[in-house]
Amino acid sequence: MTHHRKASPLYRTAAIYYAKSTMWNVEEKFTPKQMENLAALGFAVGSTRGVIRVEKYGSGAEFRKGTDDMYQMTVVPTIMLKGRFTRLWDAGYQKFLLTDDGLKLPALATHLENLRKFNEELLTALGVPTFYNEALGSVSQISVYDRVKGRVGDVPDKTVGAHEPGTGH
Repeated sequence: MTHHRKASPLYRTAAIYYAKSTMWNVEEKFTPKQMENLAALGFAVGSTRGVIRVEKYGSGAEFRKGTDDMYQMTVVPTIMLKGRFTRLWDAGYQKFLLTDDGLKLPALATHLENLRKFNEELLTALGVPTFYNEALGSVSQISVYDRVKGRVGDVPDKTVGAHEPGTGH
């Protein structure tokens, strides 16, 4: 005799959460000297009209020079794909890389290991403290979580998450 357990109507799955912040305080500012020192520490540093792109291990971040001549992070550390920044999406069962042109690719273990290494080295190079809970693993920019029906966030907005190219999202 086979028993099938009916899912509880209290639960709904696949609500999507966009992380508003990662382990980086994007309001923090860095001196031109801190930016210059990154190349000496093995980072590939490119600069164009006040924008600095920092890359290493197939990962990258971007900083922009403000009116106070200090640099502020505008793209948090992420995995690079063909020279472009991606967003890391945690779909609950698999992490994916999302590109601005609609591509969705599975994130490999090596991508995540390299992102973590890049992130830790960049934090250290810029003198930003690393906290225990942040050093435990990859931080996704987009995540999928199960939500309890009736609570805020139980119904995701249709514009979030990965979509097939050409669907208008």
